[in-house]
Formats: sequence, C-alpha cells, structure tokens
Amino acid sequence: MGLGVDPFVAITALILVILVVPMDCQRPQVVNIGAVFAFDSVVGRAAKVALEAAVSDVNADTTVLKGTKLRLLMEDSGCNVFRGSFGAFELLEKEVVAIIGPISSSVAHTISDIAKGLHFPLVSFAATDPTLSALQFPFFLRTTPNDAHQMSALVDLINFYGWKEVISVYSDDELGRNGISALDDELYKKRSRISYKVPLSVHSDEKFLTDALNKSKSIGPRVYILHFGPDPSLRIFDTAQKLQMMTHEYVWLATDWLSVTLDSSLSDKGTLKRLEGVVGLRQHIPESEKVQQFTQKLHSNRSMNAYAFHAYDTVWMIAYGIEKLLNQGINITFSYSEKLLHARGTKLHLEKIKFFNSGELLLEKLLKVNFTGIAGQVQFGSGRNVIGCEYEIINVDKTGVHTVGFWSKNGGFSVGAPKTRHSQKKTRFGSDEKLGDITWPGGGREKPRGWVIADSADPLKIVVPRRVSFVEFVNEEKNSSHRIQGFCIDVFIEALKFVPYSVPYIFEPFGNGHSSPNYNQLIQMVTDGVYDAAVGDIAIVPSRSKLVDFSQPYASTGLVVVIPANDDNATWIFLRPFTIRLWCVVLVSFLVIAVVIWILEHRINEDFRGPPRRQFTTMILFSFSTLFKRNQEDTISNLARLVMIVWLFLLMVLTASYTANLTSILTVQQLPSAITGIDSLRASEVPIGYQAGTFTLEYLTYSLGMARSRLVPLDSTEEYEKALKLGPTNWGGVAAIVDELPYIELFLAERTGFKIVGEPFMHRGWGFAFKRDSPLAIDMSTAILKLSETRKLQEIRKKWLCKKNCAEKSNWNPEPNQLHLKSFKGLYLVCIAITVSAFIVFVLRMIRQFVRYRRMERTCSLPRASWSSSPSMRLRELVFDFVEFVDEKEEAIKRMFRRSDDSNNNPSHVGEVQADTEVPRN
Repeated sequence: MGLGVDPFVAITALILVILVVPMDCQRPQVVNIGAVFAFDSVVGRAAKVALEAAVSDVNADTTVLKGTKLRLLMEDSGCNVFRGSFGAFELLEKEVVAIIGPISSSVAHTISDIAKGLHFPLVSFAATDPTLSALQFPFFLRTTPNDAHQMSALVDLINFYGWKEVISVYSDDELGRNGISALDDELYKKRSRISYKVPLSVHSDEKFLTDALNKSKSIGPRVYILHFGPDPSLRIFDTAQKLQMMTHEYVWLATDWLSVTLDSSLSDKGTLKRLEGVVGLRQHIPESEKVQQFTQKLHSNRSMNAYAFHAYDTVWMIAYGIEKLLNQGINITFSYSEKLLHARGTKLHLEKIKFFNSGELLLEKLLKVNFTGIAGQVQFGSGRNVIGCEYEIINVDKTGVHTVGFWSKNGGFSVGAPKTRHSQKKTRFGSDEKLGDITWPGGGREKPRGWVIADSADPLKIVVPRRVSFVEFVNEEKNSSHRIQGFCIDVFIEALKFVPYSVPYIFEPFGNGHSSPNYNQLIQMVTDGVYDAAVGDIAIVPSRSKLVDFSQPYASTGLVVVIPANDDNATWIFLRPFTIRLWCVVLVSFLVIAVVIWILEHRINEDFRGPPRRQFTTMILFSFSTLFKRNQEDTISNLARLVMIVWLFLLMVLTASYTANLTSILTVQQLPSAITGIDSLRASEVPIGYQAGTFTLEYLTYSLGMARSRLVPLDSTEEYEKALKLGPTNWGGVAAIVDELPYIELFLAERTGFKIVGEPFMHRGWGFAFKRDSPLAIDMSTAILKLSETRKLQEIRKKWLCKKNCAEKSNWNPEPNQLHLKSFKGLYLVCIAITVSAFIVFVLRMIRQFVRYRRMERTCSLPRASWSSSPSMRLRELVFDFVEFVDEKEEAIKRMFRRSDDSNNNPSHVGEVQADTEVPRN
C-alpha cells in the first residue's frame, strides 16, 4: 500500500529547506583583477614583469584560491590622467574585482575618485603622494610607504649631520609638491626649514633649469634635496656640474627616485662621475629565500627595483583578500551602476560599466591581510598604508653605488642591516648611531658645511653704530682710512678666528656723526635685509630678539643708577684713608715689630723680663706706643735699635699719609643723597638722565612707567658730568643717570666725584645681531664661548676699557683718595729686609753661644740627667735646652764663659766653675 503525501505539504517542506539550509557559494573558475599604469616607464617596465610573475605563482599555488585562477588585465595609462581614467573604465567594463596601480600620483588622484564612486579597491604599489591617504579616498590602498615616511628618513639624515637649512628641487606636480610639503613638516619638527624651493616642470628646458639653479646659488644653504619621479636622463646633475655646483661646498640628497633609476639601468663611468658625492635613499629589501627565487626567475630582466617587489606582493595581497571573501561564502557578482545609467546613449557607453557588488567587503578583507612578502611584511597601518619599511643610505662615487648604512624608524642609523622592523626601541641620535664613510661632491670625505655666508664677490654687509660718545666701544677713525675700531670690533674679529670657515665681510657705519644712532633702527635694517648683521654695543632685549637672532653675549651688563658721590657713612670715616688690605698689613706690622723687639731685648734688657704676663703686656704696649713716639722702655741691643729706626721711619710716613688723606676726605664731604637705587628714583619726581639712542628710554617709560618729561637724553660723558653737577634744581641738570654698567664703569674711570648706588637691575648682555635663522649666529656663539676660555677677551677689555683705572671698577662706591698697599711697597720691603737680617744675626749668635756652652759642659764633665736612647727624644731635649739657654740673661752667660776661660789657665778654679755652670740649667 503506497504512502500518500499531500502535494501542499511537500511544496511547503521544500521551501523551508531552501530557506533554512544555506547553499554553498559557487567558486568562480576565474577572477579578474586589473592593472593600470605606464608600461613604458622606469617603474612600469619592471612592474609589468613582476605582476605577470606574481599571477603565475599564485595560480600555481594550490593553497591559495583553491582552484580559482587569477586573470590579470592591464591597461597603459602613459602617465596621463585622461588615459589612466579611460583605462580604468575599460577594466571595469571587463568585470574586475580590484585595480592595481597607478604609478603616477596625479593619475592616482583621479582614479581614486572613480574607485570611491564605484566602490572598488584601488591598490597602488608606487604612488607615494602622502595626500592619497586622506579620508577623501577611502578605497585607495598602498603597498609601498608614502613619501612622508621617506622624508622622515631624509630629515633624520639632515639632522644627523647638523644641517639646519636646505633647498628643495622637485617636480611641480602632486608627487613633488606634496612630498616637499611632508619634508617641510618633518624639518619643522627638528627646528630646521626649507630656505628656498625650486619647482621644475617635466618639460622644463635646460635654460629654465640653469636659471633656477643659478638663482638658488645666491641663497646661503648648500644642501639640495631632490624629489622627482625616476629620471633616466639625470639631467639635473649635468646642469649642476656645468654651474660648478658639484664641488665640496655642496650636498646633494635624493629620495628613492635616484636608487630606482640606477637600479633599473646600467651605470657607466660617465654617469658615476656626474653623480659623484650624491647621497640617496633606497628601500631596503631584506634578504630571504623568496627574494633569491624571484631574482633568479627574472634574472634576464635587469630593470628590477624596489617597486617591482611591491608590485609582486600586491598581487599576493589581493589573492589572500579574495580567498577570505570566498571562504565566507560571498559570490563574485557584478551589476550595473545606477549612477552611470543616465549616461546611456553617449559614445563612451558608461552605462555598460559593471562594478563589483562586494567591493566594500573586499576592501575590508584586504586591510586585514598580514603576510610576509618578498619586500617584507605586508600589513596595513593608519591611512591604509603598509607599515613603513627601512631604507638603505646609498652613496655614489666613481667606482659605483655603495650602501653606507641603514635607517629604521625605531632604531635610527646603523652600519649593519636592521634585523627586525620594530624590535629596537626608538633612540634618536644616540651614541650607537653611525654611518660608514661617505664620498661627498668633489671626492672628499670631510662633511661639507652645508651653507655659505658670503664670498669675496659678495661679502657680508655688517652695520656698526657711528658713536659720538663712549668711542672705546665702537669708533670710526676720523681720517682718510675711516677704519672701524673699538672693543666690540676687536671681540668680533677675534671670535671670527674660531669660526671654522672664512667669512668675508665689510663694515658699514650707521649714524650722522653728531649724535649716537638709534639702535632699534639699526636692528630693523638687519631685519629688513638691508644688512646681514650688526656688530656693536647692542643690548639683547626681548623686543629685538623677536626681529633678529643674537649670538651668545660677549659682555654681561645691566642698568645702574649713578649720582654725585656723597658721604653717607661718616661714622667710620676715619677708616677711609686706607684700604682694608692696608689696615690689615699695618696691624700685622705692629705685632711683628713687638715680637722681634722682644726677642732682641729679652736677654739684655730688664724691662723685657719677668713673668710671662708682664712680658706680653710690655711687648704689645711698646709696639703700639711707637705710634705716639713715647716708649717707657729703652732699647739696649744695637740690632733692636736698627730695627726701630727703620720702623719709626715707616710709621712716620704712614701717619703723615693718613692725616693728609683724612683731611682731604673731610674737606670734600657733602650731604647724603636721598637716592638709594632705582626704587627710590622711581618714587621721586626728579629728572633722570639716560643715554640717547639706547633701549634705556623704552625700559624706563614702558616697563617702569616713568613720565617721558622726566627723562633727559645725554650724548657724552661730558654731558653726564655737567648734568649731575648742575643737579635736579637747575635747568638741564639731573639727580641721577640710568645707563648700562659698561658705560658707567668707563665714566667713573675717567671722572671722580660720582658713584653707583643700589644694585644693577635688568641684567642683560651685549651680542652680535644676525638675520633670523642665520647659521652664523650659532657658530659665532660657539666662537665667543671658545674665546672666553682664553685670555684674549680680558686683553681686549684691558686694551680699550682699562686705559685710566681698571682696578677700582669692581667697587660700587670707590673712594678716589684711598691709599693702597702698593703705595708703601718699597718702604715695607726695606723694613722687612732689615728686620729679618737682624733676627738672623741674633739667631746665629745664640747658636754660636749654645755650641760653646755644650762644649764647656763636656769638657768640665758636668753631671746631667741621663739621655734618652730615642733620637726623637734626644732632639726634643736638645731643643728645650736651647730655649732655656736663650731665655737666660746675657750677662750670666758671659760671666760663665769668662770663668771657664780662667779655669783653663788655673786648674784650681775647676770646682768653682762647675758650680757656676749649673746656673743656666735651673
């Protein structure tokens, strides 16, 4: 009996099975991928071979795509935006899931917009314009590092050698402009800059190129950055050689376009000679078995370069993305674009173009691809760029192209190839960073300076102030030579000797010769480019530092207040005639004379004998009483009398000098001033003088808020003196002058009766002014520091600023009438010589008598205490015996010696002599 089934139930069950149980996708036999690029170009010729080889290898690998084959469809863009766009539409019409290319950044911009509109991935292996990573182009991927990455390497190289300014020469298109913009950004991070830009068209003729490079020669920097597409003709170096720009003064740094050009062609000796000294970048392709197999397979093709390796990896990357798409059950389907249906009927037939329905999913899969290709790790980072590779630093000389080092983002520079891309910790410009020897333009190995300041044909124009006062600092000789001289000029000339290159220059004075010039105007002319630098007594203040670059200060300065000298401490006025040093010497002299006279008189003069306390009192009173010519004790020794004669003469001269000097000080004593410094001066309403043309006026008015009506401009030291003597109550007079310390030191050295009150304020320094970002400012700062380590700076200061009196300049309140030790140096030398001679004669007499006494002891066999066996103890006892002997009276010693002589003539007196000889031992 058959089983009956309701037809309705059977149809319903079939529909449920279809809806619930998913069907496996049908894997296509062939998947089309497109490629649009310039076939007949340096990169295109190698890329075409690499792409074809990659498709062949993918199709031969059964682990990828699992039976599905890739079909590569290529269109020639010819480096033309129109042809590139047309080629992209041609490929889309043939149902491609993704397009590889283009090489040109200009073409890539246009096709990226097409990819954005039709939602298909556009993967480039050679378009390096950094702006293609913008959010504007979401379907653009790049399997090669963009130019921002290699500009980072190039800037590190520039910073490694200490260059701060460069000149960029680049193609005037998206590749060149945007690449140089990235270079500018990287230089800014290192506080460097592009001083001049030379944009060149692909169609620029030799005359245009010559004029452009010639114009750049007038700019100071000599470091040239070259950024183009690969150029087999290398014509820029021909022009540079004709213009004598391939010499030791110049540096030529090229991005990786040069290595691609050289790797893709045979370089003869003529080419190497043209490129001698050029340094460039080359993408580092790690050595691996895959690389060897690939190069062996394409050994017949000599146009291989780094971009060909990236093209090979691009095909594999797309294959892995398609494989992930198919493994998720996504069918490869295409449909017409509704956006292009309105173009129906046109000759372009855009309505026939189909787009890949799963383009966004494929893009997502591609961004997650991570594998090791022949060019290195293929993994996408920010901006849909493959994570940056390392670079080789190449150098061209007459023998060939050599690798002198490597650069990595994390590890910096090294001689050996980096092992891994991210294994090293980032240590910028540490002690481990180094490169091999580089041959620079001209064939030398010494690093070029990288810029020139001036040459003999166009020397550095330096403006100097034509001063009418304080000409010791800067002065123009008023004769036919008109030579510029002075303290500041000599410092500048000596500092230039420490600059490691020649700097031709000429001085040009600024000012009318009747009044000192305004220094702010002088600085402004340097800012405006009228002059290259300014040399003189130029104070470094914030307002000027915003306009120019100053060198290291070569002189410290600050503002001080000068007033007429007043006696503001009459309590201790009696100490002023002598300096502190002289007072100390006089006091020590009294003590020394006291000791010497006591030693010479102690044995023969009863007034200098007795208990120790009495002897000390007598000694001190005797010495100091000589000041008043009244001594209760008389000297008996001839040696003491000789010392006293010289001492009394010296004391007479000191007393007379003291009396005369004190009288002079008391005569010129004046009432004390109410001005004690800048604070009291600011609080008052008295007129204040300042030096015309300096920053003092600006500081007093804007910073301290003083009324301009109180300020009196003065031009010379004569006007300084006249205004201070007139005082604040007379017309043209001032109560005080505010000026910089070096000027005031010079003023006080030439004129007396004035003093500095208070402490210096607004501490500043004098420096040399240069144009903004001038490298000479840095080198001159280093030179000034080296100069300060020598004695030359002090010698220059002594030559110009110490003509009158430099010893007293460190004293804030110098006393012009004070007497110094050097005034009595001769008298002291005579006194010391006679005193020391008398003391030596006395000591020799004592030694002679003591030796005689010891002989007499041994001859008479006198009893004495047992001697110690230790030599040190015996020496100690001998010294004590000598001291006791010297302490005895002279008369007793002589009496003992007379009796000893008599005993030698009459033996019956021996017992009596023995009894007497015991006297000195008690």
